[in-house]
Formats: sequence, structure tokens, C-alpha cells
Amino acid sequence: FTEMMSLDISDSAQIYAAFVVYLDLLEGRNWHEVKHVGVAELQLVCLHAREREQDSLQVMVPVPVHISLSHERIREIIKKASLPQDDPDTPLSVTLAIVESDSTVVYYKMTDGFVTPDPPDDTEDVDNKQWRKKRKRLFK
Repeated sequence: FTEMMSLDISDSAQIYAAFVVYLDLLEGRNWHEVKHVGVAELQLVCLHAREREQDSLQVMVPVPVHISLSHERIREIIKKASLPQDDPDTPLSVTLAIVESDSTVVYYKMTDGFVTPDPPDDTEDVDNKQWRKKRKRLFK
């Protein structure tokens, strides 16, 4: 906490939010290599962390719940706080970690542009439903 306080960030509520998210990632979610990074230009403390050891680093942007964010501010955060991507086709992204006064943290992944969703995990169910629909049409 004292290391975060020594960063060039003037808002103590933002530093407290960063500390709460730091503890949640490290202790509650068992993430790896959780490090704080001060972004003085944005007056934010960002956290870089890995969900699993082999995963790539993700950027967490802790924000107290009472702070309102405009579209322009979110776009500025994504552009200046996100890490460079290995693949140029991968959009920039950060995860907003919104911290409530009771230390509840809600995570929202934000990307620069549209991202197509991952396919469903259980494709068997999808295939069976489609097959049943076709079969119903055939036997009418």
C-alpha cells in the first residue's frame, strides 16, 4: 500500500481502490505476477497480472464506484493504459475493476472496437437442437 501511495497519483480513493483490487486478485482469485503501475498522465494506478502463469498479462484499471466515466475517458484509458498486443489484429483492451465502498469488486472487460464472442463450449447441445428442429420439419 505504501508503494502505491508513493506513486504520483493525487486521488487517495483511487489508490485505495487499487489496493482492494490488488488484494482481490492476489488473495481472492490467486492471480500471478500482480504488479502496480502508476499512470500519472491519467492519474490512475493500473495493475498488470496473469490469471494463470502461462497466460499473457492483463491490465486492470481500479476505479472507485463514485467516479463517473465518460466515453471519451474510457477511450483515453484504453489507449494509454493497455499493453501492446502481439497480434496487430487483436484490439486493445483493459478490465475496469469497479470498487464499491464495502470492498465489492466488479470486473468489466473493455475493448477498443467490437470483438466477436467465443463459440459455445458445448456444441453437442447446439447440434442436437438444430437436428431436432430439422427432424420436426421433415416429419410434418
